[in-house]
Amino acid sequence: MATQDITNAGARPAPRLGARKRRPGEDAIKVALIACAFISVATTLGIVIALLQPAIEFFREINFIDFITGTRWAPLFEPPDFGVLPLISGTISVTIWATLVMIPFGLGAAIYLSEYARPRIRKWLKPALEVLAGIPTVVFGYFALLFMTPLLQKVGIDVGTFSALSAGIVVGVLLIPTVASISEDAMAAVPHDLRSGAYALGAPKFKVATRIVVPAAISGIVASFVLGISRAIGETMIVYLAAGGQPNLSFNPTEAVQTMTAFIGATGLGDVPTGSLEYKTIFAVGLALFVMTLVMNIFAIRLVRKYREVYE
Repeated sequence: MATQDITNAGARPAPRLGARKRRPGEDAIKVALIACAFISVATTLGIVIALLQPAIEFFREINFIDFITGTRWAPLFEPPDFGVLPLISGTISVTIWATLVMIPFGLGAAIYLSEYARPRIRKWLKPALEVLAGIPTVVFGYFALLFMTPLLQKVGIDVGTFSALSAGIVVGVLLIPTVASISEDAMAAVPHDLRSGAYALGAPKFKVATRIVVPAAISGIVASFVLGISRAIGETMIVYLAAGGQPNLSFNPTEAVQTMTAFIGATGLGDVPTGSLEYKTIFAVGLALFVMTLVMNIFAIRLVRKYREVYE
């Protein structure tokens, strides 16, 4: 006991980290940062509140089950039909084709930038790729309509003037920089010791990139996929111009479809009287779109947390 007391008496107290005296302005900075953190939460709540009231009024007149299971969408015709499935199928069809473009090309670009590109090439190639994301989407819409559709017709694909395939491909091209940039940042955060160990065992660069770096950065890569898919679901101008305005319960990519966002954009132009049942369809479709995106993000967050890798 005496020896233990002597040892404890001779031990130095653990240092206390942090400033002894609060500096002027720290409280104000803390409050400002907290306010910034809550802006996104407040914005989300504001969106939900703005959607809920008109949507509830809509569902007081239209049966909710008929809305989500109906196969015909014609709210502006007489008699009207309010089955949202054609809009959902059009949105999913465009999103699938956009995903098939943005994931392989975006991930491939990220692997090249992270593992193969020299610093000088990476220095100008990554900003050049990100510039693509800054082009207005209306330009991409006309690009899909005037270039992509004729190109698909020339290679023998039987598409009309408007099609889900043309719109989906161009939406995917738009989102390649998003997937590539976020995935490359996630790969850059992987410790170099993992790469060095694999090279020391004789692994070639491609196996190191695909079997070491990509699995180690999977949480960030999945996050880029989720962000890209969410962006594809919410894209408006490209699908408004290139996919057509015909609600069509079909997953045939060569046919014209109408997505949920395209309907909201077309109906919100002002031709429908404010406060009418037809006008409230905007909020009902918007609420359905919000719920779809929310469910997808919840699933993705659970997936990322399950496979997340943390390095010190």
